[in-house]
Amino acid sequence: MTTSSLPHSLQRASVDEAPETSQQRQLAANPPQRRWHGNWKQVWFQLHWFIGITAGTVLVIIGLSGATLAFKDELLDVMNPGVRHVAVETRAPLTPAQLSNIAAAEHGQRVASITLYAEAGAAPRVFFAPKNGQRRGESIYLHPYTGATQPALTGAGFFEWTESLHRWLLLPRDPGRQVAGALALCLLGMAFSGLYLRWPRRPLDWRTWLTFDPALKGRSFLWNLHAVAGTWCLVVYVALTLTGIYWSYDVVRDHIDAWAGKPPRMAQAPAKKGGVKEKAPAVDVGLAWSSFQRHAPGWTLASMRLPVRPGEAVQFTWLASDAPHERARSRLSILPTDGAVTENEPYSQQALGARLVNIIYPLHMGTYFGLPGRIIVTLASLGLPLFAITGWMLYLGRRKAKRAVQAQRALLGASAPGQRDTGLPTLVAYASQSGQAERLALESARALQQAGVAVDVQSLDRFDPAQLRQYERALIVASTFGEGEAPDGTRRFARLLRQTSGMPLAGLEFGMLALGDRHYSAFCGFGHALAQQLQALGATPLFPLIEVDKHDAQALADWSTALARCSGSAIDAIGVQEEAAYAEWRLARRVLLNPGSLGGELHEITLTGPAGASWEAGALAEIIPCNADGSEGDAGNAQHAPRSYSLASLPADGELQLLVRQERHAGDENEGHGVCSGWLTRFAPLGSPIRLRLQANPAFAPALVDVPCIYIGNGSGLAGLRAHLRARQRAGLARNWLLFGERQQAFDSVCGDELQGWLDAGHLARLDRVFSRDGKDGGKREYVQDRLRATAGELRDWLAQGAIVYVCGSLHGMAAGIDAVLQEVLGQEGLDALLAARRYRRDVY
Repeated sequence: MTTSSLPHSLQRASVDEAPETSQQRQLAANPPQRRWHGNWKQVWFQLHWFIGITAGTVLVIIGLSGATLAFKDELLDVMNPGVRHVAVETRAPLTPAQLSNIAAAEHGQRVASITLYAEAGAAPRVFFAPKNGQRRGESIYLHPYTGATQPALTGAGFFEWTESLHRWLLLPRDPGRQVAGALALCLLGMAFSGLYLRWPRRPLDWRTWLTFDPALKGRSFLWNLHAVAGTWCLVVYVALTLTGIYWSYDVVRDHIDAWAGKPPRMAQAPAKKGGVKEKAPAVDVGLAWSSFQRHAPGWTLASMRLPVRPGEAVQFTWLASDAPHERARSRLSILPTDGAVTENEPYSQQALGARLVNIIYPLHMGTYFGLPGRIIVTLASLGLPLFAITGWMLYLGRRKAKRAVQAQRALLGASAPGQRDTGLPTLVAYASQSGQAERLALESARALQQAGVAVDVQSLDRFDPAQLRQYERALIVASTFGEGEAPDGTRRFARLLRQTSGMPLAGLEFGMLALGDRHYSAFCGFGHALAQQLQALGATPLFPLIEVDKHDAQALADWSTALARCSGSAIDAIGVQEEAAYAEWRLARRVLLNPGSLGGELHEITLTGPAGASWEAGALAEIIPCNADGSEGDAGNAQHAPRSYSLASLPADGELQLLVRQERHAGDENEGHGVCSGWLTRFAPLGSPIRLRLQANPAFAPALVDVPCIYIGNGSGLAGLRAHLRARQRAGLARNWLLFGERQQAFDSVCGDELQGWLDAGHLARLDRVFSRDGKDGGKREYVQDRLRATAGELRDWLAQGAIVYVCGSLHGMAAGIDAVLQEVLGQEGLDALLAARRYRRDVY
């Protein structure tokens, strides 16, 4: 690759750019409209974080105190049994007149009002007139049947202190209310700025807004938790802040009250000390109470204010049993002399404005929606510490990353001409099936770090395409699975990227290292598709896509060169490693497992090899094939490409076993047999040397922990599943379900005795063997995927218990069918989650 073939941004190590060229390039990558939008979003971002780490800390106090007050009455009753509720007696409770007389005589104070409850056994509350110098008088609870004064409430002082903390932060009342109001405005600003900052490309998709991915790690986990929980609480916080502002600022409250038609509030002057209060007349409220009971059927709570001057009516505010909320109170004025009603204003007949104002308190407390509303408000209040903690952790992590970037840039010295100092890390992402792409990505990231470049390494398995907008440069290592497909775990990312429209990635520069196998027609197909989609979305390639076939040294050298130009420093060769050498194994025996089958011959091949050879279930054997005459070359004298087979045994078995399907095709070469399958199943004499090396297969790793496992396969795919089941048997793990398909039970009961033995011994919890040619249900053929669909209920149960699904066998037909069934049962999001959690593992061909 020549220097001239690379963009200017990669030539800064050797080519000086003129200032005009740099400016033009920056304008092209960041048009004015996009820069304005980005700058505006950055402003909101900075405001969100600044308010969060300042006001957010104090809001924690308001949130915790509010959560404490949400269930104050219930907590007081638990702390004071028998005070506000007494045992119900058969005799009638005392009347308000009796209670008033008893309280006044015992305490020597004038009774200003009495609150009564219709609930049997509920203690009425008596409020005395305020004494000189007091804003409000004392209150006591009386025994409803005897009139005795109940004990003072334990904990009442704590809740009064908590309310003062919540409403004005223990400051003097008026300035405290204004500070609390300012904090409410800050919370409102954070709620709406957070909404703006996380606005998704598909705003109508509720899953984007409300679903949380617990499998995320690190900063992504914190951000996802912060954003999703914030969305859940958004409506609650808007309601809490708007209602809180009503009480915090008199100008707001007065204007709202004036709109609602409520009379203006009178400034409450402090009571004068030493003044002589006019003694209120003794009033018999018996007639008024009897009249109230006739005019207020179904009351549950009544507040009865006694007259202060002769001729005044007794004022009742009461709550009906069908009231929509606790502040939906009706009003009655009744003369104590004859019980005549002078005013009757049911809540339903009050002005609309007044009724709307009365909703403010129930909305703030959550009581408007009953117990569920109170619980929601409490949880939202308790969520404020969560946002403060996650916000601080994200902020500190961002500061730490920024300091690390600055330190790394300092090590590099002065920036090269034309280099933009954004402080953003370079994304190094990978899409891996067997682990090779992940290894190369990690090695590339380490090399870049050593060159002083800040990197952020991510797996595309749990990456969202929208996150690409956080970066200005991305280096991607992408494997191709099957015929041009994405690796299993990356399918969600690929699907979301395909659904993206417009040009949201303008300004992103990317480099692509595509891994593949030239024996497949769609060589490096996923890498090419990914690069094309990124370009369609406005991203710019840093250099032409680099293809790697296996461990192609020249292609990896090109990648290393590209990384060096990206970093501006020399980088050692990436991907240079000693490949495992092929060892010599011996063909010990071969057994035909399906004589008479309609399908190709399936042989169990047993090999013996070097002492100490080790592998785990799911591993592969890579074999150099031979022709029928034992030669390793093709017609052009080049060595045949190796073939891979799933291992069907474990090292503890003392030998290596494969299940090999004999491939047949037209032609005279090797008598029409597949090169490798023909050599292993027909032509190789017993004792022949077999050149083989073992390959790990992390994407199909065994689960040797106590979780259920579902094994699904067909044909020779039983090989990999058998190794897994043997490993689980040795580990004493019996929650296994095997679903295996072949053609005819009479001829294709492959490894039938072993499987039945496992079922009888309890090592298999369930065994489903499906034979497609045996004609079930009137001749209709049944395949593995059909049986899985028919057992969808059991499948859901197993998955709900955390089951891992293993699929081994043919990619087209069986594996594709299993994929479709899982999507039907779980939905696309559920299947994506299964893949992201590494609970759907495939070894298909």
